[in-house]
Amino acid sequence: MRNWPRLAAHLAWLPLALLIFDAATGRLSVNPVQDLTLRTGKAALVLLILSLACTPLNRLLGWKWAVALRKPLGLYSFLYVCLHLLVFAVADYRLDLALIGQTIAEKRYILAGLASFALLLPLALTSTRAAMRRLGRWWRRLHRLVYVAAALAVLHYLWLAKVWREPALWGAVLLILLLARLPLLRRWRARSGAPPSGTARPTSAQGHPDAHSETAQQAQHGEHRPRPVDQRRGTQGARQEQGDDPTHDEQTLPELRPEPLGPPLPHQIARAPGDDQE
Repeated sequence: MRNWPRLAAHLAWLPLALLIFDAATGRLSVNPVQDLTLRTGKAALVLLILSLACTPLNRLLGWKWAVALRKPLGLYSFLYVCLHLLVFAVADYRLDLALIGQTIAEKRYILAGLASFALLLPLALTSTRAAMRRLGRWWRRLHRLVYVAAALAVLHYLWLAKVWREPALWGAVLLILLLARLPLLRRWRARSGAPPSGTARPTSAQGHPDAHSETAQQAQHGEHRPRPVDQRRGTQGARQEQGDDPTHDEQTLPELRPEPLGPPLPHQIARAPGDDQE
């Protein structure tokens, strides 16, 4: 059950399975090439936005399981981008390079889509742990380009669609995800007192919430536990460290106790051995 996020990420095969089923049973629209292009492109955009939402969900809501979905969702998004480009180049333009070049020069939405693909390609190639170790700190800087690629993908969809409401909605979602990564929001989370994601709560007695309540109860009842004294130290050094006066300590050595003043009390007078018999 711990691996359920990674297993759930494989549901990204569902749009492709439905597309193949509709194509095999003749359930596509009158223009099947356009239907294939739109459905693969929309699946790529949705999966890309979902992969970008994993980090804010972990930081703001503490959903650690969302981190495991980030990489597979990004790779599945790149898969649908490749299928989208393949349908465009093979099924629509029959690999006619001259016609493809002319179309790219005339239609700006294709140029934005190709720019998004060019940015996602190195990100997909460097998604392995070996590439992460080799690139070091540059790996994180490189993968920040995913937001630029997502913005170009939304712009590609906006210029392509005749109705701008749906691409504008995805653009608004992308803008919210970008704002969630601002340092101001992180400072607000730190001031709110919520523990940052990925950190464990302290297990010591000082970090436990019951420790403060116990200390407060002892202060109300006037109880105070003395600080333990090292047994290896001398008695006089321990008292000097605690600030006690040896003459007023109940456990003072006999030679340090003061002599009582005045005559002895009757019960303190020693009896002779024969007094009990009298």
